[in-house]
Amino acid sequence: MGAIGEPKQVKLFCGIISSDEEIKQKSFDRLKEKLGSIDLISDVMPFDFSSYYNPEMGDNLKRFWISFEKLVSAAELADIKVFTNSIEDTFAMDNKRKINIDPGYITPANVILATTKDYSHRIYLKKGIYGEVTTIYQKNNYIKLPWSYPDYLSPIAVEFLLKARTALMNKLRRK
Repeated sequence: MGAIGEPKQVKLFCGIISSDEEIKQKSFDRLKEKLGSIDLISDVMPFDFSSYYNPEMGDNLKRFWISFEKLVSAAELADIKVFTNSIEDTFAMDNKRKINIDPGYITPANVILATTKDYSHRIYLKKGIYGEVTTIYQKNNYIKLPWSYPDYLSPIAVEFLLKARTALMNKLRRK
């Protein structure tokens, strides 16, 4: 029987979609206030993988990722998702979001996303939040799973995830 232990420390990140620079900056301020310094920001790319967010958030959406310097416990993910949803609500207009902030974390082996939507490949965490293994790390790269979002496999995303994973591995080695 394995011993029950504390969750490992992980690299927290957020995937962000928005077309509003001012709301993006104000959201960054709220995120840094609660989650600490941002250490990596990906390149920005058009979010043209899906039109899912367009009716709510409009056109010309941009997608990018940020990660945080401080490692967190994997057990915090659901609470962080509740917090990021509150940021989205703060900046909503007429019950329509102007920014989408999806937190997740990186481990040496995979990328986990938090979501409010249940599905066959997701597990319940708490507070109405589910966790999803979005992609896994194999042979120095992230590989596609049947449910992987295409933007998470884009060159910009993979470059960001690999840099964030390297930062995580360096911190774990120093502990």
